[in-house]
Amino acid sequence: MSGASMKQIKTRIKSVESTRQITKAMELVATSKLRRAKQRVENARPYHEVLLEAISGLQAGAAESPTVFAQAREVKKTCYVVIAGDRGLAGGYNANLFRMVRDMTQGEDYCVLPVGKKALEHFQRLGCEVVSTYFGVTGSVGIGDCTQMARLLCRLYAEEQFDRVVVAYTRFQSMLSQVPVSDALLPITLQQGETRYSGALVEGEAEELIAAIVPQYVSGVLFSALCEAEASEHGARRTAMNAANKNAGEIIDTLVLKYNRARQAVITQEITEIVSGAEAL
Repeated sequence: MSGASMKQIKTRIKSVESTRQITKAMELVATSKLRRAKQRVENARPYHEVLLEAISGLQAGAAESPTVFAQAREVKKTCYVVIAGDRGLAGGYNANLFRMVRDMTQGEDYCVLPVGKKALEHFQRLGCEVVSTYFGVTGSVGIGDCTQMARLLCRLYAEEQFDRVVVAYTRFQSMLSQVPVSDALLPITLQQGETRYSGALVEGEAEELIAAIVPQYVSGVLFSALCEAEASEHGARRTAMNAANKNAGEIIDTLVLKYNRARQAVITQEITEIVSGAEAL
């Protein structure tokens, strides 16, 4: 019985070691990808801030005829752009985001534009109204896809298919901290006060310029949120795999201790049998 127990423990140790090798490799990959993702976050953040300042300046010059994208109206329906991951093994990364969206949508009429495989699967499983399934893989969504997404949202908003657009994603704060947040996309909240564009001379009607710039602004916000979500996913996966490595090490230490005890029991039993046999002779 003891011999069989030792064999089972040894098999379990090899299994846990194999699992630890996989989680260690995933941690290294996530760490490598996280460095590049952090750089993308830093590069993407200023883009939409400059465009919002430009839109505010143009709108200040056409205050008597505000654009449809800056006019707040009664909210009967909201469109949520939810940016999640394509894979699991990232701790509570996806679950925390979905929990926040669930709390935000309690008791209101809404539709969803999911970005990422997990988001698409989640909201299809809930039976929610999905605006588009084209952006179902986060890893393949680039700046061109964000532009396409922004044009779709702006067109449907202008057609009053919904009255508010909110993007929900996970903001990257540090390698150990990623927080689910939501930002309003439409209607645009214009900056108050003097801007460097408020006195600028522009060619063409301000309304036409704003209508052309707004999709670019929304695209910039979406791309920035996508970069934040990507960095957050890699950070969450790295943290989860690091914790898995530590747990695997603790399990291996416990199993080795059990194995040594079982081996010592076998040796003691064999010595006892030899001594008993010698005394019988």
